[in-house]
Amino acid sequence: MVLMPFLHGLGTGAGLIVAIGAQNAFVLSQGLRRNYTMQIALLCSMCDALLITIGVSGVGTLVVQNPGLASFAAWGGAAFLAWYGFGSLRSAFSGAAMDLEEGQARSLRSVLLATLGVTFLNPHTYLDTIVLLGSIGGQFPGHGRFLFGAGAVSASLIWFFTLSFGARLLAPLFRNPKAWQVLDLIICSIMWAIAASLIRGQLAA
Repeated sequence: MVLMPFLHGLGTGAGLIVAIGAQNAFVLSQGLRRNYTMQIALLCSMCDALLITIGVSGVGTLVVQNPGLASFAAWGGAAFLAWYGFGSLRSAFSGAAMDLEEGQARSLRSVLLATLGVTFLNPHTYLDTIVLLGSIGGQFPGHGRFLFGAGAVSASLIWFFTLSFGARLLAPLFRNPKAWQVLDLIICSIMWAIAASLIRGQLAA
């Protein structure tokens, strides 16, 4: 029972982070070239950890202290997760695949700046981490929201290091649209399962 918030955070964080996007495409493309893989994975994980911590500490606390806002966040989070899952389902049948064009090696400074750019210049980053994860984490009483946040941070850490260092092994696989179809279907299942759990919690309240 104590691990439930952590596992919830792990599942939610994984579902949001693994989805196809500019950040993952960038991390994978740099990993293919073995271009500062450690630094990129660490920076992406640190950025996510910062934003998730802000979410579960600030927004999560605000939600917990306001029952009306908590209910609104739960229903809003469920709606967003359902919509996000539908997006993954639609992507699974669109044949989307990453564009992994080769390029010249870049300096560490330019790579880190580019990493910060694809992380912080994407509005969905804040929606996913501070607003969505913070609001969902706020549904757990006491220290549960921090366990939820720790689970989400763990998902980010595992994903970015796996993607960065495993890029050369994953690249041939994920050039195949069918591999992304399977991954998107898994993401859809995770998002819809969590949305259903939020709805059940509100109906039982």
